[in-house]
Amino acid sequence: MSSSTKRTDAASRPLPAATTVVVSDDTLTVDLSDGRTLSVPLAWYPRLLYGSAAERQHWQLIGQGVGIHWPELDEDISVEGLLAGQPSGESQRSLKHWLESRGISL
Repeated sequence: MSSSTKRTDAASRPLPAATTVVVSDDTLTVDLSDGRTLSVPLAWYPRLLYGSAAERQHWQLIGQGVGIHWPELDEDISVEGLLAGQPSGESQRSLKHWLESRGISL
């Protein structure tokens, strides 16, 4: 993930930065620097969904808020992807391997 600020097509304005992140049992909520709040289903990000509550709460902003990183879950989510409504692009094979490494089988 690049740490430079990306620009939107239409307005050529920098994308807002993530400022605060809250992860509940079923929702990822991100406050943005422009005053918006985005909420998406946690099911969009299986690593967060299957992570523990403590792992979900341990997040770090990437590149002054262009993204969010969960170190224990090896998950990165960009503000650009959230604004575009893009769920995780992780393959089923990769997710299955990650779940098995954690002793979780579906």
